[in-house]
Amino acid sequence: MSESLLVTRQGSLVSLTLNRPDKLNALDAELLEALVHALDELGRDPSVRAAILTGAGDKAFAAGADIAAMAQMTPAEAKAFSDRGNAVCSRIEHAHFPVIGAVNGFALGGGCELALACDFLYASEKAKFGQPEVKLGVTPGFGGTQRLARRVGVGLARHTLSHRPDLASLS
Repeated sequence: MSESLLVTRQGSLVSLTLNRPDKLNALDAELLEALVHALDELGRDPSVRAAILTGAGDKAFAAGADIAAMAQMTPAEAKAFSDRGNAVCSRIEHAHFPVIGAVNGFALGGGCELALACDFLYASEKAKFGQPEVKLGVTPGFGGTQRLARRVGVGLARHTLSHRPDLASLS
């Protein structure tokens, strides 16, 4: 198992902790792969009754994709990375157990999309959600545009983005 994802279990409750606090828990290929592996393993275990997804440290749940890692990717690698992130979100959404997102700071870009995939969100007073990539003309790569509308409804998603442009540019 990867050191970038901590998996702990207490009976039927599992905690998944994104463990890259020095990088604000930014999502790289290794972390996404670790999430896929852990979610697949937990999905085969009928004794799992709930999971908590959170980020290590007190600054970020996940500050989005690891931009430094993405800068080195070819277009094909970037597409595969985006597909993997979407696969993680789909596994969260389709798990046979509820997934609680415990957001303890920034949840930006891919981190916001992970949070949107959770069944329930528990956000600290320091939580900040946003998809800053839209200011760069980049579509959220893990399916966030669809997840936001499904989560809060199309009307509220449109209203929020049209009346609170700052939500799209948190950094």
